[in-house]
Amino acid sequence: MSHEVWARLRRDSPVANHVLPDGRTFWSVASYRDVDAVLRDTVTFTSQRGTLLDQLGTDDPAGGIQLVATDPPRHATLRMPLQRSLAAKRIAAMRGRLRVVTRELLAPLADGGPYDLADHMRRLSMAVMGILMDLPASDWPRLAALSFAAIAPEDPIFGQPGSAGSVLRAAHRELFAYFRDIARQRRARPGDDLVSLLTQTRWDDRPLNQGEVVSNCYSLLVGGIVTTSQVPATTLADFMGTATLTQWAAAPHLLAGGVEEALRWATPTMNLLRYAVTDTGLGGHRIRAGDAVVTWLASANRDVEVFPGPFTFDIRRRPNKHLTFGVGSHYCVGNSIVRATLGLFFAELFSHFTDLAPAGPGTRLHSNTISGWVTLPMTAQARS
Repeated sequence: MSHEVWARLRRDSPVANHVLPDGRTFWSVASYRDVDAVLRDTVTFTSQRGTLLDQLGTDDPAGGIQLVATDPPRHATLRMPLQRSLAAKRIAAMRGRLRVVTRELLAPLADGGPYDLADHMRRLSMAVMGILMDLPASDWPRLAALSFAAIAPEDPIFGQPGSAGSVLRAAHRELFAYFRDIARQRRARPGDDLVSLLTQTRWDDRPLNQGEVVSNCYSLLVGGIVTTSQVPATTLADFMGTATLTQWAAAPHLLAGGVEEALRWATPTMNLLRYAVTDTGLGGHRIRAGDAVVTWLASANRDVEVFPGPFTFDIRRRPNKHLTFGVGSHYCVGNSIVRATLGLFFAELFSHFTDLAPAGPGTRLHSNTISGWVTLPMTAQARS
């Protein structure tokens, strides 16, 4: 969908029933108020049948296994160890290493030739997850490619010959096999990383089994890589060569506010799927038990009822209660590390480079779930 379509839906049909050509149906939820209500109500709307629009009509085999596809109260049991591990102390310990990685990835921008921002942002987000999960750096390029194939199997750059289904299955097989090996190693020799944490976590008064560890490793890796990378790409794609970035670069005290606005603006995860558990009402409509409900985060983050001037990038926006990380019990467990990564990236970019400009057309990511870029050539001038 486009922002024009979402604006029309918010105005005329904030909750509307859609029928696909193959007969599948879902309720489309476009307004901030209704998206917020659905995502907060984990009793009426379940995550366990699937959370992605691509899964519409087929129950997710990860339901009740992956953190993102498990309802409270079991959700909290798995979430809390991860949340503690990704808190301020871990971020502070990583900050120096993240700064080094960010500077290394930005260094080629100083050469004056075209620099593919989308590619380098994928490398940055992969480095973050590679550090958090203590994965060998030699594996990072392949893991990043597989992660994008898993979320965008129809994209011609990340997909392989064959149908989207076969690409998706192949990516799943390789990633799951990879993490089975890593999990076995960490059970034998645990370290201070997210994979080791999962192997030692107890759920329902027992350790996570191998399938649960592997499934959550997969979810953390893919979720961390494909979303974080698109925030800088989308923001710079829209504002390179404009006064918006110049003004932001000149106001380092507003860095954090700019990061929040970039998160709102980009909204890399366009939608989240839920299913009604019981009959309920929403936006004046009767939602029946079993109905699929698609919440459009990208639409909610442009709702004028919540964000005055929603199509203006405002680094001074207060409040900025965007739904980019979701809301309620399923609020993104890695939100703090994402904010820290983006803050470091924009700080390093603005302090070392100026005259950011596009260097030709980019290529959009082909995905029903993630909004972003596959290629985005740009140039810049190094600050003296």
